[in-house]
Amino acid sequence: MKLNFNKILYMKSIELDAIDLQLLDSLQHDASLSNVALAEKANVSPPTCLRRVKRLIDEGWIERQVAVLSADKLGVALGHGLTALVEVSLDKQGSEHLDAFEAHAVTLDAVQQCWRVSPGPDFMLVVQARDMPHYLTISQSLFTQDANVRNVKAFFATKRAKFGTQMTLPTR
Repeated sequence: MKLNFNKILYMKSIELDAIDLQLLDSLQHDASLSNVALAEKANVSPPTCLRRVKRLIDEGWIERQVAVLSADKLGVALGHGLTALVEVSLDKQGSEHLDAFEAHAVTLDAVQQCWRVSPGPDFMLVVQARDMPHYLTISQSLFTQDANVRNVKAFFATKRAKFGTQMTLPTR
């Protein structure tokens, strides 16, 4: 199947072309690039680049720009803490119950990621805690009977082999 890179993706009748994809790819690898450097990478003028990036942000293609911190350096400076990958199965799985658990989970700063999954458990969470007592406090808040939780299986990370945020985009 040959892709037409002039009209690749649609979202609410908004198109992404090859330049947009190049800008998105460059930004997801290094959002600190200056507008001039980014324009150079995409082979467009700086004003065009600025206008396109603003449009990509305004239309929601770019959710936010953040700094990815070094877990190893922070671990040495602040204490390594615990990273838990947690499977959660709810007792009742109606949409109102799934929505209620999700709404509660995403309010906690310690919950770095919350995924609804299928099949198997209803949710997968990535939880970052200072230590085991902190994890216990988090788990009591998230997994008590009034939270409609039937089963929890937590896996504690011993080593992070890879961490990334980039999404694979089509190229020319």
